[in-house]
Amino acid sequence: MSQLINEFNSYRSKMNDVILSKQNKVINRLYNLDTNTYMEGALSTKTKEMLGLVASMVLRCDDCIKYHLGKCHELRVSTDEMYEIFAVANIVGGTIVIPHTRRAAEYWEELIEDAK
Repeated sequence: MSQLINEFNSYRSKMNDVILSKQNKVINRLYNLDTNTYMEGALSTKTKEMLGLVASMVLRCDDCIKYHLGKCHELRVSTDEMYEIFAVANIVGGTIVIPHTRRAAEYWEELIEDAK
């Protein structure tokens, strides 16, 4: 696994374990809601992850962007689909999203390369 992907996943996992170990009812419920939101329903999990990625890009949360990129990759979103997602995020969010698109494109390329 590439260093960029491994560092992100390791840190995220480690800190989620720390946070969840404190057994704060509100935080645990929030994490549970997040997990359940992306489950299959009227919308497919793939569609929900793509929506989550657009929202994360518009909100400019690089950690969220990386997370959703990873999920989209797992769900076999194509590179063509990904660049349409980037386009929607940039139209909705404006030019302020461009730097996040650069980092998202870099991470997407890492995910693609890592899968080879």
